[in-house]
Amino acid sequence: MSTYTPIASQTLSSAAASVTFSGIPQNYTDLVLVMNAKGTGFTGSGTYPYVRYNSDSGTNYSRTYLSGNGSSASSGRGTSENLQYLVGGTYIDGTFAYNSITHFMNYSNTTTNKTMLSRANNSGVQVDALVGLWRSTSAITSMIIYSSSGNFDTGSTFNLYGIDASLSAQAKATGGTTIIRDSSYWYHVFTGSGTFTPTQAITADVLVVAGGGAGGAPDNTYGGGGGAGGLLAHTSQSLSTQAYTVTVGAGGSGSSSGGTNGGSNGSNSQFGSLTASAGGGGGGNVSGGAGSNGGSGGGGVRNSGAGGTASPSGQGNAGGAASTTGGGGGGGGASAAGSAGTTSTPSNYQGGPGGAGSSTYSSWGAATYTGQNVSGTYWFAGGGGGCGANTIVVPGGNGGGGQGAGWSSNNALATSGSANTGGGGGGVVGGAVSPAGASGSGGSGIVIIRYAV
Repeated sequence: MSTYTPIASQTLSSAAASVTFSGIPQNYTDLVLVMNAKGTGFTGSGTYPYVRYNSDSGTNYSRTYLSGNGSSASSGRGTSENLQYLVGGTYIDGTFAYNSITHFMNYSNTTTNKTMLSRANNSGVQVDALVGLWRSTSAITSMIIYSSSGNFDTGSTFNLYGIDASLSAQAKATGGTTIIRDSSYWYHVFTGSGTFTPTQAITADVLVVAGGGAGGAPDNTYGGGGGAGGLLAHTSQSLSTQAYTVTVGAGGSGSSSGGTNGGSNGSNSQFGSLTASAGGGGGGNVSGGAGSNGGSGGGGVRNSGAGGTASPSGQGNAGGAASTTGGGGGGGGASAAGSAGTTSTPSNYQGGPGGAGSSTYSSWGAATYTGQNVSGTYWFAGGGGGCGANTIVVPGGNGGGGQGAGWSSNNALATSGSANTGGGGGGVVGGAVSPAGASGSGGSGIVIIRYAV
């Protein structure tokens, strides 16, 4: 919820016909004036407060008001007036029975006319509400509040506040590609590197996902899927009012070059000193090369290539091993290892599917529209599928893992891991195979910081 930020306050030490607020700062969305006044020297039983903006005394003001005293009600309008009444009713000579609050909406913009809403309670007399219009596109930089007769008496108070309704102003920290709030938490989402700076001491939870590894593309045989980027969650972190460096790791780059090179590893993601390790690339060595180690390991290459290990432990799972005569292994995911390549039926699993990512942080994904949405559950860090021996593609794991290609006409159908999930890329048959296809790149990582509203 937006809060009032004090701008200026005046309490009269002697009677005055007007009160001026000048040099009003322009960095708020709205202004609020809270007024508690009594009068002196009235010529009648009561009088009206009114305001002029930027000393404009032209006939540029309009109003519509409602008033009631408990037994009767009235309403009315005024157009082309040379002042803006604050409310429709009166305040009384010699007593602090009059209290009002007035909102000046979108006061600092220079493209629209200005509107206001004023409400007053004059104890024992009446209640009032008024909406007003100033036909000017100028920003309000000053206002003068007048009494229509007599003076505001000693002790009358006038308090001006600023309200910033933007999410960035209400949050307790700055930084992030987007800042989102639900009923319980603020979320700062980093889809690229930046800086997170609390404006007050906070306790936060931090989700860090590294970039996924690329799929392998070995010459004339079946490459392994890329491992997912490491996933770490750090709860109840005490953060002070300092700048914390946020690094979002890139996914490893896919390749169509073949040879003996496996898929590229991803890059680490980091929040301060909290580091998630890059996903391991899928194996690419034609003689049964292993997948690379990483946050989750890459899948191995046909001819019994081993899956890469999850290193350091606790951030993901191992890649799947390749079979002797079948497909490449799937890359590991945050919650499950990649599946081994196989020659058994069903034939679409000759390449190993990627390991499933994590749905533990589904509520984070739902709140921030991040991760892979699978039937309403949000997943992060799925492994890439290994390449199969037939024309049917091999699925990546939930959490953004790319699909592995099938040989023949489907070789070009390996896909990359989804951006900002840490998913691994799919494997292909590289080199001179026609049609040639590139292995899938790893998906970039993500960092999300959340704290209570």
